[in-house]
Amino acid sequence: MAGHQVNWDGKHITVAGLGVSGVPAARALAGLGARVTAVNGSDGDRERAQAAELEALGVTVRLGDGDTLPEGTELVVTTPGWKPGSPLFRAAEAAGVPVWGDVELAWRLRGPDAAPWLAVTGTNGKTTTVRMLASILEAAGLRTAAVGNIGVSLIDVVRSAEPYDVLAVELSSYQLHWAPSLRPHSAAVLNLAPDHLDWHGSMAAYAADKGRIYEGNQVACVYNLADPATEALVREADVVEG
Repeated sequence: MAGHQVNWDGKHITVAGLGVSGVPAARALAGLGARVTAVNGSDGDRERAQAAELEALGVTVRLGDGDTLPEGTELVVTTPGWKPGSPLFRAAEAAGVPVWGDVELAWRLRGPDAAPWLAVTGTNGKTTTVRMLASILEAAGLRTAAVGNIGVSLIDVVRSAEPYDVLAVELSSYQLHWAPSLRPHSAAVLNLAPDHLDWHGSMAAYAADKGRIYEGNQVACVYNLADPATEALVREADVVEG
């Protein structure tokens, strides 16, 4: 299922989680012909409303059980926040089923003339920086949007009928962990400080996931001179030569 030309028709896809990224993921995959099951650990009024929306599109929704891998699953698409050691992912690993994040799915769903991504991460200041970046791009006359961890679904944006010139993309360490093929045009890590260590397991693992944002950068890797750890991530990254 690697590459951008995936034949989704009839594929059994499990979407882990609902919310801002899970609902668009399930909706998009169902629209592409996949057989989608959405699972979610909680079962409240909000989740039931989201479930009703998805079920109307032919998605199977399982609330109150996010641990069991649905039979026949060929790919799991997870929303941010689900820990790598979750029972669902352990079951997927045991079954040889790949796990993608919502950002990975959005990257794979881009069209042939897709807008480049200018990606930003860091422990602090991501949202402010991405909004500022989008304002600068807009002032330059480009059609753009501030998307990603800022609360706007990347999946909806990359599938928009009206194309964008460039996207300002905020990415969390959670999202980067599950985005192995992401290759932004350019990227920045603003800073690094201990955060989400219960999720990542260690500061080294947290930094490594942040550093994924530099992989395959085509033009610029921006780092913080006052935070040498960000420069170290650039030096370790496999970027486009030149």
